[in-house]
Amino acid sequence: MSPAPNPLWSPVRWAENGAVRLAFDSLTEGAGGEPLLLATGLGVNRLWVPDGLCRMLAAQGFAVARYDQRDGGESTHLPPTPTRSPISALFGKRETAYTAEDMADDAVAVMSALGWRSAHLLGVSLGGAVAQRVALRHPDRVRTLTSMAAVPGDVSGLRTMRYIQMRTLAKFARLRFPDTPEGAVAAGIAVSRLLASPHRSFDEPAAREAAERNADRGMHDQQAQSRQIGAQWHGPPISAIARPTLVLHGEDDPLIMPGAGRAIASRIPDSRLVLLPQVGHEIPDCAWDRVVSEISRLATVSQQLPVLPGD
Repeated sequence: MSPAPNPLWSPVRWAENGAVRLAFDSLTEGAGGEPLLLATGLGVNRLWVPDGLCRMLAAQGFAVARYDQRDGGESTHLPPTPTRSPISALFGKRETAYTAEDMADDAVAVMSALGWRSAHLLGVSLGGAVAQRVALRHPDRVRTLTSMAAVPGDVSGLRTMRYIQMRTLAKFARLRFPDTPEGAVAAGIAVSRLLASPHRSFDEPAAREAAERNADRGMHDQQAQSRQIGAQWHGPPISAIARPTLVLHGEDDPLIMPGAGRAIASRIPDSRLVLLPQVGHEIPDCAWDRVVSEISRLATVSQQLPVLPGD
């Protein structure tokens, strides 16, 4: 189901990476700013990044675009594979639907379709791992890298266990909702509750309003999520990333431990870690000012660095 038109965003456009079509759009505000591409998390579509955060980034001089990962939103969904849950995809026999390199190349295909030679990257959750891999595989296309609520982009399988709250992942995997618009709304509320900081009151009316505005069936499409999780990385370690890097992580993340953010920051040379108080595996409005100011600071620092060939 296509999202309802939103005057803040351009009409949907399409990028292609082989047989995969990738849906993307651009914020109409700040279109003349520095390119910034948003990469979203596991299963969810591009609309889950809050409009308010995007508008704040535009006000700080960024031209914001967002896209649906393959197997998410309006982008191409691949054929089913035997793995049927995110947990089995993490720890069972790996499927070969596509690779993590393919997902990194998807981001670059979107940048090319936008006419961007390079861009700032902001990746959240799975999108953070994808953004790290773009910086490794296509460093000349990356101005800065901001990885939020993510695991290190070069870990997989059992090595991922040290960073994931298995109790939360098990709850996530047990969610079952009908494949209907009503089921998508119920899933959106349940997932929002599961991933929120326990140190803030959960605003169920706001979660319901957001889920009704964006009834994203990807929230409970476990086969698509399994294919995304099962995509393996075969490239260099994240210690080879040479682009200015910011690592953001919620102090209360109930899904991916803050230790994952610490590990990323410790391994990427000259990167900086910012832990966000009272933030779970989410981007609540109480964190927007800090997130935007840190990304803006990183962009300013990057302008003082030598230019890579091709930039």
